[in-house]
Amino acid sequence: MKAMILAAGKGERMRPLTLHTPKPLLKVGDKPLLQWHIEALAAAGLRELVINHAWLGEQIESTFGDGAALGVQIAWSAEGEPLETGGGIQRALPLLGDGPFVLVNGDVWTRFDFAHLSLPPGKLAHLVLIDNPAHNPNGDFLLTAGDVGNPGNGEKGLTYSGIAVLHPALLVEQLAGAFALAPLLRQAADQGRVSGEHFRGPWIDVGTPERLAEADRQARA
Repeated sequence: MKAMILAAGKGERMRPLTLHTPKPLLKVGDKPLLQWHIEALAAAGLRELVINHAWLGEQIESTFGDGAALGVQIAWSAEGEPLETGGGIQRALPLLGDGPFVLVNGDVWTRFDFAHLSLPPGKLAHLVLIDNPAHNPNGDFLLTAGDVGNPGNGEKGLTYSGIAVLHPALLVEQLAGAFALAPLLRQAADQGRVSGEHFRGPWIDVGTPERLAEADRQARA
C-alpha cells in the first residue's frame, strides 16, 4: 500500500514562522515536522510515498529529494494553484494507483503506528479518530462498533485526526479543481461506507506557534 502526505498548506496561522519556511519544514524535536511522518510510515513498511506541495514547495523537495536517505521512494505532486484537500488528493491519484492508500495530514504530530492500517471490504474510507482537542470540542464523526457516522443535532462525536485509509473511488468522479475532502467523507458515512478506530495516544494539530512548541516539548520528552 502506498501513502500520501498532505504538505501543500500555506500555514497562515503560523506566521511569521512560515513566511520563508514551509510549515512541513518547521522543526519538532530537532527535525522537520514532515520527517516524523516519513520515518513513521517507513517503519510501518509503507515506503512508496506521494507528497503534495504548493507554498515554498521547492524547499520541501530539495530537503527530502527522492527519499532514499530515509529509506523511502517519494513521488512529488506539485500544485500551482490552491486545490484544497480533496483536489490535492485527486491530482495525485495517478501517482497513487488503483488500490487503497494511507493519507496523512502533514501538519499534525503524532506517535501513531501506521503498521496495522487497512481498509475493510466494501468501505471507501477508514478514519483514525481522536478525543476532541480544545479547538474542536464537538468533534467531527460518531464511532459505533467500528462504523463511522455523522452526528445529529446535539450529538458530540470524535475528531478526525488527519490519518485515514482511502479508496480512490471516493474521489475519482469529482471534477478536477479545488474541493474539500470532508463532504465526501460525510456522504460516504451516510451510505455506511466509512469505518474507523479511536486513537488515544499523542497527537497535536500543529496549527499555531503554541501548538508547535507543545509538539516540540512532547517530542523531546
